[in-house]
Formats: sequence, structure tokens, C-alpha cells
Amino acid sequence: MATDTRRSRPVRTIVLLTILTILLPFGALLAGWQLDGKSSDNPDGASLAPGLALDLQGGTQVILKAVTSDGSEITPEAMEEAIGVIRQRVDANGVTEAEIASQGNNQIVVEIPGQVDDETVALISKAAQMKFRPVLAIGNPVPTTQPSASPSASADGKGEDASADGDAAAADEPTKKELAEQDEAIKAATDPSDLAQITPSVQAEYDALDCTDPKNLEGGGGDNPDRLLVTCDQTGAAKYILGPVEVDGTNLTSASSGLMPGANGTVTNEWGVNLDFNSQGTKEFRETTERLVNLEQPRNQFAIVLDGLVVSAPSTNVAITNGQAQISGSFTQESAATLANQLSFGSLPLTFQVEGQNQISATLGSEQLQRGLFAGLIGLALVVVYSLFQYRALGLLTVASLVVAGAMTYVVIALLSWGMGYRLSLPGVAGLIVAIGFTADSFIVYFERIRDELRDGRTLRLAVQRGWVRARRTIYAAKAVNLLSAVILYFMTVGGVRGFAFTLGLTTIIDVMVVIWFTHPVMELLAKVPFFRDGHKASGLSPDRIEVTPRYRGAGRLSGGKPDATSDVPDFGTAEPDRELVTAQSVTPAPRTAEDGRRMTIAERRAAERKAAAGSADATQQAQNEENS
Repeated sequence: MATDTRRSRPVRTIVLLTILTILLPFGALLAGWQLDGKSSDNPDGASLAPGLALDLQGGTQVILKAVTSDGSEITPEAMEEAIGVIRQRVDANGVTEAEIASQGNNQIVVEIPGQVDDETVALISKAAQMKFRPVLAIGNPVPTTQPSASPSASADGKGEDASADGDAAAADEPTKKELAEQDEAIKAATDPSDLAQITPSVQAEYDALDCTDPKNLEGGGGDNPDRLLVTCDQTGAAKYILGPVEVDGTNLTSASSGLMPGANGTVTNEWGVNLDFNSQGTKEFRETTERLVNLEQPRNQFAIVLDGLVVSAPSTNVAITNGQAQISGSFTQESAATLANQLSFGSLPLTFQVEGQNQISATLGSEQLQRGLFAGLIGLALVVVYSLFQYRALGLLTVASLVVAGAMTYVVIALLSWGMGYRLSLPGVAGLIVAIGFTADSFIVYFERIRDELRDGRTLRLAVQRGWVRARRTIYAAKAVNLLSAVILYFMTVGGVRGFAFTLGLTTIIDVMVVIWFTHPVMELLAKVPFFRDGHKASGLSPDRIEVTPRYRGAGRLSGGKPDATSDVPDFGTAEPDRELVTAQSVTPAPRTAEDGRRMTIAERRAAERKAAAGSADATQQAQNEENS
């Protein structure tokens, strides 16, 4: 019998699991709670309890009304794009589990967990209008110099003087002197693409800008059209210095995506976006492209800016004089449609008015949470009772494994709440409750594989080794299906279902870790304890508990019964009182040579063995019949 000769170190495995997955994360959470604790002044600080979502904690509801300055109609597509822009702002601000939906034809309802400050309300209610600006410089998204402690420049023209007391918010804005220098440079420039407009303060801001920082990808609009703009690409792939606005987005009448026409009028396989301007936009766009087409890279590009971020920055290949432009490049059908929708939304003179701001109570959510936790406790109690009834003392290992899995899940969710703003919703709690049963399944599969090996007459130590090899394949396959289902749910759904999918996927990963690094090592240690090794009746591994019966294994051999604890070789077991079994000594071994003297093949020997066993059984049955008669 082949055995695994690798040396097992279950104690070291358990210690490493405890340190790496429980003690260190909890220590980090405890340190964060002491150094960066959550408070009214620091709502995003660390807390020993996981953050709760809107349905459990309550929060703030902001009702926005979309209005147009020219009285134009607000289309459903524009409302969907507006919701996307607001969602991007909310997510970039570190808020999760927010609910954003349209209400009626021109209202958007934003529900955010917890208390919402005035800055967040102002951020989500800012207008998002599109502007066309000339590109003066493009660079890598990372900073080229370290930001200085002095007030930095902001070329959007929103700044005030830095206060004498060193106020942090004012220190981030340009001073009046720097703004005056920018205005003078712009007036002295020969055209909007003149590099002389870049003052030292603008260059310093560009050098220090880090577009890999999510805070710089929040957007929010409000940039001054008469001044330079230092900003990032929407994806954070590049940073720009942009000249003053040359064409306003409201002069764009339509934007659509489609396949681009070729040189001879045929349709190509290249996707792009078609733009149509009104008379004012046609004039401004013609003047812009006539100038840009003669400039070098990157000054021959114009940036399409939406919500203060660059959506696209195409190059100018030819002067556009008829107000009909085409943007081509490495577009897919989806990316071209997305850009067309953004252009259409940004072309609307659309602004948002805050119609109402209300606090949402979490009373209903608290009641549902209590009922959900009560249901979870009932399910946990049933799992514990079943484990103890089915596996006796071995069921305590199931309970211990569930406790370890619960501790790991709690610490991970608390860390995610602090580091990533994750909030636990009611569907997420449902995912945790469902995970109790999924986690217990892993232990049941493992224990039953061990019992199967014991039924074959192996010692507990060998049964644990061989049972683990067989059980882990089933466990991995089952958990892979669970994890795949969670991933599909997470990416194909929105709202509360994503919370359920997230906790389901998280607990699936933790379940596998616990089985590998806790349940199996502890089982290896229990295999050395006489109480379990010798099959005590209360251990759950006794021969009568697992119904061990002798089995015919070929070549006149029987296995089953209680194995010898001191040997890895199974004995032949003991027959049940009400049965008379054929022992190894009563079965005549099959001959190795045939009647003609040649050596028999394995198949012929097996056939002879089965024939001999059948003959012995017939003889026994005949003897019993004669005795009965």
C-alpha cells in the first residue's frame, strides 16, 4: 500500500493560519481604531464593527431636479447618462452601497448611507457640461515632482487667497496674484494654443498632479472656461494642460456612433462617433480645426472635457468647415456608443437643483436585521446539533471550524469597511447566513471520506490522509461552482444583489482556507489521540457507528472490522454474530498455473479466485441446508 511520505506539520499550519488571517488583521484593525478611529469628524475612520449600508444604518436622501436653461426636452438617455455621472462622483468620493435612480421624467433620487456633508451634496449636484479645449501638453499620470508645502496652483479659477492661519482648503487654491499672472499670460498669447499661457504656477500644478489618485478622478465640473485647465483623463491614463474653451458643448446638436465610411464611400469595419454642430458651433469648430491642423503633436489635438475630466482627445487631420466631424480610432461598438452618449448628455444645458434632502430611518432595516440574525442563529444551532448527533465528539471540530471561519469573515469585512468603504447590507447578511450551510458541507464531505476509508479497514491515520486526498477534489469542485456563481451575480447585477454575491464569494474563499489550514491539520492531530484513534463510541468513529462490516477483497482476503491501532496493515476483522463468513484460511488460493503447465494471466487467476469463492459459498450454503433439514 502506497502512503504519503511527506512530513506533515499540522501544528505549524494552525499557528500560521491564526497569525496571518486572524491576529495580524485584527491587530491592524485595532491599531487603526486607536490611531484613526471613526468619529463625527472622521466618518471614514476605522471601527471595530463593520460599516452598515443604507437599509441597515439609515442615511441621507437627496432629490435632484434636472433643468435646462434653454427649455429643451430632457430625454431618458440624458437622464441615464446623468445617473452614471453622479454615480461616478459618489463612488470616487469613497461612498459605497449608494442607491441612485431616476424618478419621473426629470428627477434623480440619491440615497447615501450615513451622514452626508454639504461638500458631498454640492459635488453630486454640480452641472456636468461638455467643453472643447485645445491641448497644450500631455504627460504620464504620475507626478514628476513632489508637491510643495506652499499654496499650489489650480488653473480652474475657483480659488481664493490662502488664509493666514494655514487653512488646508485655502492652501490648495491659487492666490489672486497667480490668477492675475494666468490672465495676463492668456491675454498676451497669440492664440488659444500658445504655450506662453503656461505660467510657472500652472506648470507646477501639472508636475505635481497624480492621476493615479482616485481623488483626482472625481470630476465635478465648474472649471472656468476662460482659464487653463490642468486635469486628468477619465480613466487616469494621462494628464493634460488644456487651453481656454473654444467650443461649448451646448453648440453640439447631435452625436451618434456607427461604422465609419471609407475613402470611396464604402462602409468600413471601424467604429467611430459622428458630431453635428449648430451654426455657432460650426463657426467656432472651423476656426479651431483650421488652426490645429497645422500644429505639431500634441497641440494639434482638442480635448473633449466632461465633468472636468477629459473624455477623449482626438487629433485634427483636416479642417472641419461644415460642422460635421468624425472621431475615429481604436473604438469598439460599446466604447463608441458610450462616447456618443456622453457627448449627447454633455451637449445639454443641464443643471441640477436640490429639491429636498431628508434623513432616512433604519428602523425597518434594524427589525429585518434582527430577524435575519435570529434566523442565522437558528440555522447555526441546527448545524451544530446535526454535527454532534451525526459525528459525536468529532462534530466539535465542525463547530470550531465554523467559529474560525466566522472570526475571519468578521475581521475581513471590518477591514474592508475601513480601507475601502464597504458597507454590509441586508442581502449581504443573507449571504453570510447561507454560507453557514455551504461551509458545513465541506466538513461533512471530509468526514464521510474518512469514514469510507475506515470501513475499508485502514487505521485512522491513513484514513485521514487518504480521505483528505479524495475529499479535497470534491470540495474544490463545489467551491469553484459557488465562487463562479458569486462572480457572475456580482458583475451582472446591481444594488443589493451585488452585496449578496460579494459576501457569498468572500465566505467561499474563507471556507476553503479554513478546511485546508485548520480542519485538516486538526484532524491529523486528533488521529493521534487514543480517544479517536481507538474508535471510542463517543468519538463518532467507532466501528458500530460507521457500520464497519467485513468485505471480500479478492484472493481469499477479507477486510473490515476494527483495525489494529498499532499497525498500518488492516486486519481481516470479526464476523457479525448472525452471519457465518468465509475467512481467509477457508478459501483455497487459486492456482498460478493452468492444466497445461503454462503460467496463468492475471485475468485467468481472478476468474479462478471468483470460481473458488463461489464454490466455497455454495458448499457453505449446502451444509446449512443439510443442517436445517
